[in-house]
Amino acid sequence: MTEAAAEPGNAHRVRYRGWAQARVRDRVRWAGTASRLTRYADLASARAARPVTAAGRWGSRLPPMAWDSLLPTLLLLNVVTTRALQELPTAGALTAALALPLVWRRRAPLTVFGAVTAAAFVQWLMDVQLPADIALLVALYTAAANSGRRGTLVAGAVVEAGVLLACLRWATEGAFLTPFVAVTAMAVASAVLGVNVRTTRAYLAALEERAARLEHEQEQQARLAVAEERTRITREMHDIVTHNLSVMVALTDAAVYAQHRSPDKTTAAMLQVSETGRQALTDMRRSLGILRTDEPDAERHPLPGIAQLETLADQMCAAGLPTRLDVHGGHTHVPATAQLTVYRLVQEALTNTLKHTPIGTHAKVRIRCSTEAVTVDVTDSGPCPPPPAATPSGHGIPGMRERSAAYGGTLQAGPLPGGGWGVRTRLLLGSSGAASA
Repeated sequence: MTEAAAEPGNAHRVRYRGWAQARVRDRVRWAGTASRLTRYADLASARAARPVTAAGRWGSRLPPMAWDSLLPTLLLLNVVTTRALQELPTAGALTAALALPLVWRRRAPLTVFGAVTAAAFVQWLMDVQLPADIALLVALYTAAANSGRRGTLVAGAVVEAGVLLACLRWATEGAFLTPFVAVTAMAVASAVLGVNVRTTRAYLAALEERAARLEHEQEQQARLAVAEERTRITREMHDIVTHNLSVMVALTDAAVYAQHRSPDKTTAAMLQVSETGRQALTDMRRSLGILRTDEPDAERHPLPGIAQLETLADQMCAAGLPTRLDVHGGHTHVPATAQLTVYRLVQEALTNTLKHTPIGTHAKVRIRCSTEAVTVDVTDSGPCPPPPAATPSGHGIPGMRERSAAYGGTLQAGPLPGGGWGVRTRLLLGSSGAASA
């Protein structure tokens, strides 16, 4: 025996540790057994539910007429098995007249109700009591579920009159009230159930119609958004391509003209053409939305605005159109979208001047910024353009009008009294302009 085991305290701790480990093993064993029993119970429940699920699926595949034929079949079987032979012809004929029309109750509910009511009246005249009278309640339910309020009231009144006649004839003496109230309650319950079904059906139809209408409206809004986006991209592409190509063509012509007389100017012009092309590609990628934010061009070339008008004026000067720029007032408070609109308006106006005026024309750009609006005024000293009938149609001025109208402005473009051409507009920065944008 070791020294640790010889001590009474150590022996007690060793026995306690062994007992605790045994308890833990028992708990783990019982937990595993309970888990297996639970899985077996779930599996048994799933297997037991399979026939019910299969029966439900099979029943859902049956046509409605098959279900409607079930009650008439049961009523006819009841008559055949419970009536005496001498009563069978009359009882069978009346039962068939009461129950068989229920097979077509979904197709013609009011017609079926009338046929069942007529058969019940004949039964009352012949003084024959039958279990098939329940067909009246089914017909009433069907009429209430498939007709309006007036049809339901008329059908209920007819059934109530039949209940009164039946109780007057077949109720025992002194016991009229109890069967009358009971059968009336059954008739009312059938009618109320039919009305509830009709209301629920109408509510679901309204929900489906509303969902379809909302889906149609969403599709229309999506199409409108796509059309607006296409218009925006088309307008941006027109401004970018027209301006940069016009500048590149002018610079290229100048380089060709000066290639022998001044090689240095030719090199500068070609470098300017290259820089203009790169700027055009950058603007096109940004406008089409495919320029990723992690690309360096996104940081080097932000959205053009009023601050970039000076670069635009230098570019036009290099292309052969001397341009003077005057900016009055601070523009830091002007939103970026409004600054982009100002830039595109000036760019389009200068591009038109570069394309349609001879060499030696001067342009002047005046921008006035205030807290409420931004005024854009672009004029040139070129000759008056040809008459409108001879002017080719384009998208320049209509696009400028759309940009100006987005901020509540009205574009004025036309010849000046002293000669030249002018473009003027005023963009509103207040609530009206924001709402219009």
